[in-house]
Amino acid sequence: MKSPATARTSEVTTRERVLAVVVEHGPVTTGGVARVLGLTAAAVRRHLDAMAAEGLVAGREPRPGAAGVRGPGRPAKEFVATRRAPGGQDGHGELAVDLLHHLAATTGAPGVRAYAEHRADQLRARYAADVEAAGPGVPARAEALARALGRDGFAASTRPVDTGTGVAAVQLCQGRCPVQQAASAFPELCDAETAAFSELLGVGTRRLATLGAGGRVCTTHVPLAPHRSTALDPAAQQPPDPPHRGSRAPAPSTTPHRSTRDTPGTTPSSPEGPRG
Repeated sequence: MKSPATARTSEVTTRERVLAVVVEHGPVTTGGVARVLGLTAAAVRRHLDAMAAEGLVAGREPRPGAAGVRGPGRPAKEFVATRRAPGGQDGHGELAVDLLHHLAATTGAPGVRAYAEHRADQLRARYAADVEAAGPGVPARAEALARALGRDGFAASTRPVDTGTGVAAVQLCQGRCPVQQAASAFPELCDAETAAFSELLGVGTRRLATLGAGGRVCTTHVPLAPHRSTALDPAAQQPPDPPHRGSRAPAPSTTPHRSTRDTPGTTPSSPEGPRG
C-alpha cells in the first residue's frame, strides 16, 4: 500500500500532467486528455473539476463547426488553461512591458512597430527550414509550424475546421504565449507575428483571438489554399525572363519618326497614323 506521502506525490504528478496537456492542446475534452495520458476519463475529470474550481482551467461548450462536434447527444465540454495556470508567462514579462513603454516614449509608435517587425523577422528565419521541409501542402506546413512553436514554449497545435461540406481551413492554436504581457500592452507584436505566419505558410492568415487581448487561446485561421511562393523563396523575387527568340512581339515601325518639334506649324498625328 502506498504511504500518504507517496499518494500525494502521485496525485500532484498526475494533476500536473493533466494541466500540461490542457495548456498544450486546449481547448481539449476530458476524453482527449485521457487518450494523451493513457488514463481513464473519470480520473481526468476529477483533476479537471478540481483545477476548474481553483481557476486554473475553464470549461466551455465546443465551437459550432469544430471537428468532432456533430452527432447525437450533447457535445463534450472543452477545457482551456486560464491565465492563472503556471507556465503561461516568462519571468521577464514586466521588464519587457516596461522596456516597450520606454521605447514608445522615446521613439514613438514607429519604434514599437520596427521592433515588432524585427521580432517577426527572427521568427521567420527560425522556423523557415521546418516549414519548407514539410512540402507545399498547407496542413502539413501548419503542423510543422506548430511543432516548431511548441519547442519554443508556445504550446501550439492545429485542428481542422469542418464547415459541414468538408475541411475548409486549419486553425493554428497557441495555448501559451511567452510574451503575453507585452502583447497585451502592444498588439503590434501579434500583428507582426500573424504576418510572419502568412509568409511562412504561403497563404493569407488572420487572427481570430489572442491571449494578449483576453482570449483563452491564440487562434489563427489558415485557409487551405495552394501554397504560393513567398518572400522566403528568392526565385519569387526575380524579374521575369525576357521573351524567347521566336516569340511574337510587336513589329518595329518601318516609318521614320519625325518629331513635330522639328517641323514648325505641323500638328501631331494620331498614334495610329493617317486614315484613308
